[in-house]
Amino acid sequence: MRYAAFLGLSGVLLTGCVTAPPEHPGNICSVFKEKRSWYHAAMKAQRKWAVPVSVPMAIMYQESGFHAALHTKRTYFLWIVPTGYVTSAYGYPQAKNATWRDFERRTDRSASRDDFHDALDFMSWYIVQSRHQFGIPVTDARRQYLAYHEGWGGYRARSYVQKTWLLRIANQVSVRAQLYAQQLAACREDLQDHGFWSWLF
Repeated sequence: MRYAAFLGLSGVLLTGCVTAPPEHPGNICSVFKEKRSWYHAAMKAQRKWAVPVSVPMAIMYQESGFHAALHTKRTYFLWIVPTGYVTSAYGYPQAKNATWRDFERRTDRSASRDDFHDALDFMSWYIVQSRHQFGIPVTDARRQYLAYHEGWGGYRARSYVQKTWLLRIANQVSVRAQLYAQQLAACREDLQDHGFWSWLF
């Protein structure tokens, strides 16, 4: 009983350590006002990769809803015993194991998919690579999302063409990226730090 109680308490504590998603994910100003560290991470990523933060944020909204520890659906043996997940996609960016390892190798770093800063860095890197490979502007959220969702091989093979549901979602991501950009332009001054901490960011 004590062991079971300990496991239950441990589960609660571990769950409490996971960063909760923002309360109002549809408004990027509300997101960044609630999570100021995210704003500073976003500005760093934008300066580093020259990718408008509205684009990876719109893709992240679609992929994970800003849930840090999100997995794909579970798989079961005989419909009872959990055996894993449908894919290895995980975390804020819903990046698969192989793609994430490629990012770590190419950038010579160790990163975590449930860390917002690392996830946004990865997504911005991916967007830049898609521009290099296919000439997709970093501001073209629709085509960038298609390359992100399908992977570079799938995008090259135009695997998205017959997926009307995916094309519809890509359009929604594009609209959200435009909305985020407009919202951020209106509240950027309010988000800036003008005191002691501003020099850090």
